[in-house]
Amino acid sequence: MLANELIGRFEQFAPLKLRWKNDPIGLQIGDPKQAVHKVLVTLDVRPEVVAEAVEIGADMIFAHHPVIFRPANNLDYSDPQKAMYAEIAAHHILVYAAHTNLDCAEGGMNDWLAAALGLQNVQGLVPGYREQAVKMTLTVPTAQVEAAQEYLTRSFGAKVNRYAVNSGEQFTVDILADRVSSAVAGINQFVDAGTWDYQVEPLLTGGHQYTMGRVGDLAQSMTARAFAEHCKQVFNVGGLRLVCQDPQQEIKRVAVLGGDGGKFYHAALAAGAQAYVTGDVYYHTGHDMLAAGLTVVDPGHHIESICKHQLTKLFKNWQAENGWTVEFVASQLNTDPFTFI
Repeated sequence: MLANELIGRFEQFAPLKLRWKNDPIGLQIGDPKQAVHKVLVTLDVRPEVVAEAVEIGADMIFAHHPVIFRPANNLDYSDPQKAMYAEIAAHHILVYAAHTNLDCAEGGMNDWLAAALGLQNVQGLVPGYREQAVKMTLTVPTAQVEAAQEYLTRSFGAKVNRYAVNSGEQFTVDILADRVSSAVAGINQFVDAGTWDYQVEPLLTGGHQYTMGRVGDLAQSMTARAFAEHCKQVFNVGGLRLVCQDPQQEIKRVAVLGGDGGKFYHAALAAGAQAYVTGDVYYHTGHDMLAAGLTVVDPGHHIESICKHQLTKLFKNWQAENGWTVEFVASQLNTDPFTFI
């Protein structure tokens, strides 16, 4: 299969529009029209991961963290990072990265972390991309009206608002703006072009809000110290940092945001969280969290490696649905740069 087929299916699940500003996601290296036979799924793209890809014969690397965060001003191979680019190119390996779009995707990174912690009644934490709703007014030949309505309801969850009885051919639906073009293409499959028409106008309400991070409740409350131990076990880390006024504080409501989420701790407080799980907490931010009375567990950025198993599982499900002839392999390497001693 071509890489484009996997990329296209993934971008339905985690569209590029969900990314945080200036995040360099998507195709990083290679030709999306390249045929792929084996995909290595990883958190990071490091020299040892590239060597792993070469060893197993992978022709595509699907990563969470982009391999190119900053543009290269030269290709001096004495720089290990740039030498790695050369190794990737020499072995014709395509590299694709899904970063903040995967963080914001529903059923993506932060839902995986919330599920690992055992959170219930999960909600979004930090507002991100908002998809606007529109009213779509369709004029369709009478014989196809019911089929068009059923298609829009089944395929897009569109709600039929009214049926114009004057002609029996016009009705309106609320639909997300980004799905209008797909809806039109779908209707054109069974209604001849030129025999139907539509108009679109924005709605002030409705739409869909995507979010970064999640907040929910533990099944049973536990002390801050016990919750920190729970995080160690869940994420299989040898150590973590705990910011806490009272280790015996009862924790029930928990916010989680994978990666470097310290700057979003106010959202955790606003959501009523007693504890916040995130990585890379800075020293002064830790002081501010402590003063605010928020318990914070920093198990490190590497807990996002949960994506290796979850993405591989997701890809294999799509493989079964679509009959793809490609192998998906989760990286076996630990790319955490920190060792607890």
